[in-house]
Amino acid sequence: MAEYLYDGTFEGFLCCVYDHYYNEKATAITVKGDAEQIAFFGELAEIKTDGKKAQIVYRAIENKISAFDLKRAYRIFLAEAPDKEMILLNYLCFGFIKGQAASSYHGLPIVRDAELLEKKVTTEANRFRELLRFSVLKNDILYSEIEPDNNILELLGPHYSDRYKNDPFIIHDVKRSRALIAAGGRWYISEFAKENLPEYHEDESSFRSLWKNYFETIAIKERTNPRCQKNFMPVRYWKHLTEMK
Repeated sequence: MAEYLYDGTFEGFLCCVYDHYYNEKATAITVKGDAEQIAFFGELAEIKTDGKKAQIVYRAIENKISAFDLKRAYRIFLAEAPDKEMILLNYLCFGFIKGQAASSYHGLPIVRDAELLEKKVTTEANRFRELLRFSVLKNDILYSEIEPDNNILELLGPHYSDRYKNDPFIIHDVKRSRALIAAGGRWYISEFAKENLPEYHEDESSFRSLWKNYFETIAIKERTNPRCQKNFMPVRYWKHLTEMK
């Protein structure tokens, strides 16, 4: 048995699954450099990312479990949780035994834990498909800052690139220093620092004032419901909403 260290990528995790089956069993899986590593129940094993191994596991999940579970596995991997790798590993091992029926065992902790992580990711992604507020930069690029709990940029790409096909935009995850960059309906994810941004458009302050006035004008004072508002728009997201500044 060994405690696995990997590079933090999905491909790297798939290599951990491969080694778990064909080499030493994993007692824990941790991203290299996240913290000082101490092996309590075995030796440390650094798992190197290998495209061929990752592809073997990728196809095995798709063919021996289901295409649905392959997508589920990726969504779970995007969760920000200290034990996500072991939760996902246990779920996949169960899936290799039960096949396509694995996802129907909702009452089992192995399946329930995986479903809960997936739900956190998909729920947050759905919120950010509705909650984003864009500013305009000097070169007419749309720019939005977010600080999601989970690593959801990839899940926002298809929606916003389709919605803004003719407008270049940047969705900046300032918490992780990464950005979704899109133009002409195509998008990619890249490391990103705010220092690289152009200045805001000269009319940006006017745009923000207009939006705030619109927000306040359409609100019906008698029907204000702060509790309901916080359920749909959690307070932790407010710092990046124009109408809440």
